[in-house]
Amino acid sequence: IQSRLASSTRIRGIIKADGYGHGAAARAKVLQENGVRAFGVATLREGIALREAGFEEELVILGLTPDHYAEAIVEYNFIPVTCSAKNAAAFSEAGERQRKVVSGYLALDSGMGRIGYLPEDPGFPADAEKISRLSHFQLKGLFSHLATADECDLTYARQQEAVFSTVYHRLRQQGISLPERTLCNSAGIFALPSAHFETVRPGIALYGYYPSGERFPHQPELRPVMSVKARIVHLKRIAAGCSVGYGRRFTAGRESLIATLPLGYADGLPRPYSPAAQVLVRGVRAPLAGTICMDQCMADVTEVPGVSPGDIVTLLGSDGSHTISADDIGRATGTISYEIICAFGQRLPRVLVP
Repeated sequence: IQSRLASSTRIRGIIKADGYGHGAAARAKVLQENGVRAFGVATLREGIALREAGFEEELVILGLTPDHYAEAIVEYNFIPVTCSAKNAAAFSEAGERQRKVVSGYLALDSGMGRIGYLPEDPGFPADAEKISRLSHFQLKGLFSHLATADECDLTYARQQEAVFSTVYHRLRQQGISLPERTLCNSAGIFALPSAHFETVRPGIALYGYYPSGERFPHQPELRPVMSVKARIVHLKRIAAGCSVGYGRRFTAGRESLIATLPLGYADGLPRPYSPAAQVLVRGVRAPLAGTICMDQCMADVTEVPGVSPGDIVTLLGSDGSHTISADDIGRATGTISYEIICAFGQRLPRVLVP
């Protein structure tokens, strides 16, 4: 990512959702070691956890923060995103009480439809003017988000870029200082170099996945960061005709060897994945047997030579010549890699591999 950016453009590493399931503090440390000095999270709670872990870097709360949490924004030196003069005033007042100046982004809805002022909102210019005059709130810059930069057809993404730039220049003409522009997510970094501006916000790419199944010319090679593994805790041979799991959705058509794994949908392995699910054991693909349970699942390891209790099973990652990716699991369950890796972070212990 750094190799794609001008020296004047910096990275704000997005480590929301507990670092997309990888552990926010661990990911922050890696980013820190690689020269990244600005982070982004979604919620106050996520931000406070990083502060309590000892991280003092610039930290943006990407979601809107209600007025009644303004004191916490100031106390922890967070950078809020706002699209309301009233909200910005709450931050300013809290800053005055704590004798600090709050720095925050003005959010623009350039076409995502999520948060931010609409460009055509008649009250937007006056609101922006009010915000710019607050005594203890300083505008850090203009913030927006791309909706379709992960698609090969970049028409809409370029429209968003044009809207963003038009509003930026209009605000500047009003005399409003906006030192920093930030628009690009991971997809935008790869697809829209003209929109890198002062700061980019990579998320999914930091974890080794492309933003979507579509590929662009000159995309970098990304390698997934996360693997998910478990050990076989029970191994038993069942006769033909025996069933396995809730609803008896697997019935052995032959004498079979069934391995039980101590991991289920409460750990992030999606229950709808059951009919298509595979695991890797001793470099061999093996199908899951029956419905994934809350805390356990079973695999048919009849075709795995030498399999034994205690063997390591890979549910996400590589073993030998085979790989199971979050994209594979996402396609099988009608979702995206983001959801899969975030879910695996719920309660599984993490082992950090240098």
